[in-house]
Amino acid sequence: MNPSLTDMPTLSRRGLLHLSLGAGAFLATVGFGATLSGCSASLAALRESDLPFLRAVIAAMLDGAVSAQSLDAATQATLQSLDRGLAHLSPSMLKLTRQLFDVLTLGLTRGPLTGIWGTWENASAEDIQAFLARWENSSLSLLRQGHGSLLQMVMMAWYSCPESWAHCGYPGPPVV
Repeated sequence: MNPSLTDMPTLSRRGLLHLSLGAGAFLATVGFGATLSGCSASLAALRESDLPFLRAVIAAMLDGAVSAQSLDAATQATLQSLDRGLAHLSPSMLKLTRQLFDVLTLGLTRGPLTGIWGTWENASAEDIQAFLARWENSSLSLLRQGHGSLLQMVMMAWYSCPESWAHCGYPGPPVV
């Protein structure tokens, strides 16, 4: 039975203001920390600090879609496609994407938010799947939005690669 809208607790204006201020302070702190640590100093769309995280997450997301033998090549192709896609984002969207990556790569925020307390290279596939499920089903909309953004970015990058087309039965674009 679905609860009606009147049965659900509401967020007061004061509660929304507190949530907004808290989230803004958190993102400002993480962004400032990333700037001090050198995470935001690169001109490339994907930074060196993003790669271990992205390799781990892409491999977990592509599990089952590619064979174990071709997973490394598929991950690399997806990274290249993702880099090309991020290079075409507006500066403000690229900044938001980098803030998401910063939150997920900085040790201070990675552990509490993802459950991955060590490095991404040492995280097991089960740990990464648990992190993705945690964010997908979180009661915090910010984490659900982060999951959705990650999922869309990776899947769009993967399915824009010709290597992915055979798996889903797509013959490729028509020859003109």
